[in-house]
Amino acid sequence: MIRGEIWWVDLGIPFGSEPGFKRPVLIIQDDSFNQSNINTIVSIAITSNLNLSEAPGNVFISKKDSSLSKDSVINVSQIVTLDKERFLNKAGKLKSNKLGKVEIGL
Repeated sequence: MIRGEIWWVDLGIPFGSEPGFKRPVLIIQDDSFNQSNINTIVSIAITSNLNLSEAPGNVFISKKDSSLSKDSVINVSQIVTLDKERFLNKAGKLKSNKLGKVEIGL
């Protein structure tokens, strides 16, 4: 798992406004932690709700920028720390210019 990769995770049943269910996330944790014995990964939830692209800091990503099947939004208000066991499979890697926009949004 590497910073900038997009992975499918299973977040289970959501509570309130928390992200839930099976969804993609963007790994934002530094690679030194990703390669360590720490069993958690700091990530950002990704949604296909394009209305959220207007929220401050959020970043729109097209299908070609993300390797996802739909245009999506990186929802920077939904940073989640997840156990590595929740990660199902790698979907792709975000283009570096989009990762820079996420960093600004944070």
